[in-house]
Amino acid sequence: MNRSRTSRRGGRNIRSYTVEPVPQKSNEDSPKAGFPASGELDQILDRIRQDFGDSSDIVIRRLVIGHKTTKLAALVYMNGLVDHKSVNEFVTSSLLDTTETEPDSNDAEGWIQFLLNRALTSGEVQVITEWKDMLLSILSGNSIIVLGGCEKVISVGTQGGEARSVTEPTSQLVVRGPKDSFVESVVTNVSLIRRRIKSPDVRLENMKIGKVTNTRVSIMYIQNIAEKRLVEEVRRRLESIDTDSILESAYIEEFIQDHTFTPFPTIFNTERPDVAAGNLLEGRVVLIIDGTPFALIMPAAFPQFFHSAEDYSQRYDISILMRLVRFVSFIVLILGPAVYIALTTFHYEMIPTQMLISLMAQREGVPFPAFVEAALMETAFEILREAGVRMPRAIGQTVSIVGALILGQAVVEAGIITPVMVIVVALTGIASFAIPAYNLSIAGRLVRFFFMILAGMFGFYGITLGLIVLVAHLNSLRSFGLPYLTPLSPFVLSSQKDTILIFPFWALRKNESASNSGSSQGGKQAGQSSGQNQNQNQNQNQNQNQNQNQPLTPNDERKAENKLQVEPLGSETGGKPGRWGKAIHELPGDDSSNSSNTKGGGNQTS
Repeated sequence: MNRSRTSRRGGRNIRSYTVEPVPQKSNEDSPKAGFPASGELDQILDRIRQDFGDSSDIVIRRLVIGHKTTKLAALVYMNGLVDHKSVNEFVTSSLLDTTETEPDSNDAEGWIQFLLNRALTSGEVQVITEWKDMLLSILSGNSIIVLGGCEKVISVGTQGGEARSVTEPTSQLVVRGPKDSFVESVVTNVSLIRRRIKSPDVRLENMKIGKVTNTRVSIMYIQNIAEKRLVEEVRRRLESIDTDSILESAYIEEFIQDHTFTPFPTIFNTERPDVAAGNLLEGRVVLIIDGTPFALIMPAAFPQFFHSAEDYSQRYDISILMRLVRFVSFIVLILGPAVYIALTTFHYEMIPTQMLISLMAQREGVPFPAFVEAALMETAFEILREAGVRMPRAIGQTVSIVGALILGQAVVEAGIITPVMVIVVALTGIASFAIPAYNLSIAGRLVRFFFMILAGMFGFYGITLGLIVLVAHLNSLRSFGLPYLTPLSPFVLSSQKDTILIFPFWALRKNESASNSGSSQGGKQAGQSSGQNQNQNQNQNQNQNQNQNQPLTPNDERKAENKLQVEPLGSETGGKPGRWGKAIHELPGDDSSNSSNTKGGGNQTS
């Protein structure tokens, strides 16, 4: 019989031709959602077996604890999710080797306190009173101690099992810099960040998302650096997620991003702990999801996707060159084939004479126009790229060699494609690999076909129209209220030190060091010149009141509008300066801001 079920993304329905099962009441709807009223050990253990369907990986060990006064107990855990060494040394040994005076056998609360305070040697111990919390604790890798005649259980932290060790990053490689990367464990990933930022201001908040998977999601930020409105907005969007499963960070990215219908990423992801730590110092929020090595960073701006971790490990002049190469590579990626199509189809007069004669000689035996050539070659290159990713490593090199021979030499000798088109497509493919962010590279590959169609229809006029639409689209995007083209549009001069160019470290830290030195000198002289400071403050207030009554010049109005639209992090509203000066972020809806601030960039929640 047909029935509909929700896919793992929690969205569209898929048809499954299976027999409709008999509906069963969940534990939450059942009147016996809590522990048995009598607290009998056998009833509790039987119900645990029933809820897990008599699974073979559920381990239940009965124990008799105490010497003078004995008590029936049981240890329950999930095989494969616990560290057996921790279970044996810190749980089982602690229960069987009690030397203290035990409470009365009928005193259930006394036994709970006795085990918590005197018996168990594990550092992570918790009392659970709800049945569903106990099941979730077992599935999280904890060991449960069940006492006979007690309506509470004790959860002991024994998470373990097989896990991948910390290795070198696979997608964000550097020549000079840290070589560690995130793994699929939240605890390990958090520790990698805390090793780099040894500050008590680093805040960590945990929540469970997914009705079925109960995936752990951790929110990390630095107090007094990250704006409170940003943290509250991230927390609100996460709490509004209603889905059955979260298996990867991309699920959460789709739920919380501002704009859904855009090929450009509005949330940054990374597998490098040093990149996550650097963004925390700039006032951003980092999300770490259990089961994936990629952390989400928000808010994100378009220039951020061209930055590499190696930019801060090399000299600034070398980093400037590499950044310029990346921006040029992105332009070549989206406009390379389109410019060739426009030149060879509509604008012959822009090609030098000698080159035009050579191109015409090459195209003499080619039966397809330039647009069809480019479409065929780009499609074949995308197929080859996807095949190289999916093929096993043993034969991946063979596929690359065969593809190069077919796309390069064979199609030219057969007269299907001109040699110049092969060069253009190869240059475009190489340019796509120069962009550090893989998701932005994919977006550029999609936009490239859009420009090819416009160039094939209207030439350079179509390319110009496409550029206008592209810039307008990028300017309309927001990432948690942050304009996507910040600090280029709106232009913020103080943030240009680490956008397209990168200044030396002493220049990046100049503002912060100046403010710190000024504050320290002011603290030393505060007792000596307090009266003079008060008089100066009064004079400044009077001057400000006089200036407010004077009309603003057009230049001052433009500066005031830019300040309302974008407020730097690290200012008076944002807290301390960040890692490389002042990052940019502004969330609308602040009561203290002007009404034009709300009109400038509204927060759009998906």
